[in-house]
Amino acid sequence: MNLLEEIKDAGVIGAGGAGFPTHLKLNCNVEYFIINGLECEPLLQSDKYIMRNKSDEIIQAVEEIGRAIEAEHIIIGLKEEYHEEIEALKASIKKFNSKVKLHLSRVFYPAGDEQILVYEVTGRTIQPGGIPLNVGAVVSNVGTVFNIFEALEEKKVTYKFVTVIGEILMPSIVKVPIGTKVKDVLDKCGGTLIKDYSLIMGGPMMGRKISKDQIEDRVITKTDGAIIVISENHYLIEREKVTIEHMKNQAKSACIQCRFCTDMCPRNLIGHPLNPHKIMRSIALNDLNNEAIKQAIICCECGICEMYACPMGLSPKRINIYLKGKLRESGQKWENKTNSFTANIMREYRKVPTNRLIARLHLDKYKKQKLQEGGEVKPTEVKIPLRQGIGAGAIPVVEVGDTVEIGQVIARVEEGKMGSNVHATIRGVISEISDSIAIKAI
Repeated sequence: MNLLEEIKDAGVIGAGGAGFPTHLKLNCNVEYFIINGLECEPLLQSDKYIMRNKSDEIIQAVEEIGRAIEAEHIIIGLKEEYHEEIEALKASIKKFNSKVKLHLSRVFYPAGDEQILVYEVTGRTIQPGGIPLNVGAVVSNVGTVFNIFEALEEKKVTYKFVTVIGEILMPSIVKVPIGTKVKDVLDKCGGTLIKDYSLIMGGPMMGRKISKDQIEDRVITKTDGAIIVISENHYLIEREKVTIEHMKNQAKSACIQCRFCTDMCPRNLIGHPLNPHKIMRSIALNDLNNEAIKQAIICCECGICEMYACPMGLSPKRINIYLKGKLRESGQKWENKTNSFTANIMREYRKVPTNRLIARLHLDKYKKQKLQEGGEVKPTEVKIPLRQGIGAGAIPVVEVGDTVEIGQVIARVEEGKMGSNVHATIRGVISEISDSIAIKAI
């Protein structure tokens, strides 16, 4: 098999984003191959762990990928404060006489946003609605690259390194078989410190907030990199309870058109015609036919507008998400009226410092938690979703009662369809097949 076939066979998808199938993403030739090690969201440390402990594997895989896609420049982006990770990668680059370069970034949010990273490295703005390929680049997360190394070693995607932080007895980075119940992961880390808690699956800005009573059937998937445990009445959870109608009413009564949401919008700062303050004005005036409304389509949902910029505590991001849904329902798509996009000259001065953002999110107490490493969850049962990223679900190739080994394919994506293969993550017996495949350990 060639590289792309090995990646597809192993079930590799984007480990740090929406889960786009990697064999499709890397089916290209580019000028820039950029590896994202910036771990965009505050508090997350799984990518740091991978770079620190798997630097040899990353550099070897990156070299292999770079040759396959004929990249002229191979660049790993990471934060300048990642001292141990930088030294580990430099040592591996020297060891393998690699041409890989490191791009060290200031610590700001969202430095790990794909379009922001491409601009930082290349100086090129990807057009709204576009992808890095439009400017001669392709981006992969370091976790994805590590999974590609494993694929080259004939190992399948069967586990994740997960950051568990917050109101937890033993904050940790643990190795978790895909399909493991979130509750089993919390138990491995000593359990929660509080009785009434909620979870953030992913980062505090863009991760999904779930209540304690929703976790029973929630499992770790190929795209899950973190679990943050916070109080059920935490500021971030309370904001999630605000209804869209209430958000509209807040916009009508309290939006002062200060422009801070627009002035600090990362996409606006690289030249995109996204003006959240104009969208909020249209909502306040109930002018849903205003041309500004369509700008919601190109919002990346990073959350800076409402969690950092707005002095009135309004919700431009969630207004945008609501409008996106309405615009999609009516079949409207974004159309660029120009091919020229220029970054704002004030961009460097409007980057949001991550530490200050953490304070705004009321998460300071978790910033200095020391994470234990080396732990591994060994569940008695896993429930592996047939669809874990963008595309169609995989089709089961096993039956209830079958005995399976770790790494054995249990579901395949149909030929010609976008999706990823699914593999057994523990040794056991198939106990149930629905939209997931359950395996009981033996």
